Amino acid sequence: MVDPAPLPWPPAPIRTARLVLREPAARDRAAIVELFTSPEVGRHIGGARLREEFERTLPAVPAGRPGLLVVELDGAMIGLVTLDPHGSDRLEHLHPGGGARELGYLFLPHAWGRGHATEACAAALDWLAAAAPGTPVALTTRTANAASRRVAERLGFTEVARFEEYGAEQWLGVRLPG
Repeated sequence: MVDPAPLPWPPAPIRTARLVLREPAARDRAAIVELFTSPEVGRHIGGARLREEFERTLPAVPAGRPGLLVVELDGAMIGLVTLDPHGSDRLEHLHPGGGARELGYLFLPHAWGRGHATEACAAALDWLAAAAPGTPVALTTRTANAASRRVAERLGFTEVARFEEYGAEQWLGVRLPG
């Protein structure tokens, strides 16, 4: 599968009614550690990372990764949104030759259930549609994560497959351009 063209990165901060999506900064490091080591978050992504190990490997300034956006509410990081090249051949039949992106998101538990994921992901998808028109987008979540599947459906993703990975059944949705 061919990687899509590089995104124009980093974008200017993306603003919604409540949120700002921006490149990570040094001030986000503690919240990123909390996010990836949270047992509640880990339950949905195959397990939480060990805090000491994660802190040791995370750079002091967790920036410079194209496709990674911090989601900020009232000046504090509450989550992450990613727009990564889709590294699987699962989409080859939908978009021959590659070029798809995969939308991912993780939010701190105190931000769950308030519509932040839908709002942030919609803004990221709108930005992607303007920056890289015609790009299909995939989203994978555990089938058992009903809240995440509802977010995907609100964002216009349609289920195309279910498969076993990371010890659990996964749901794959696709959002085609137009």
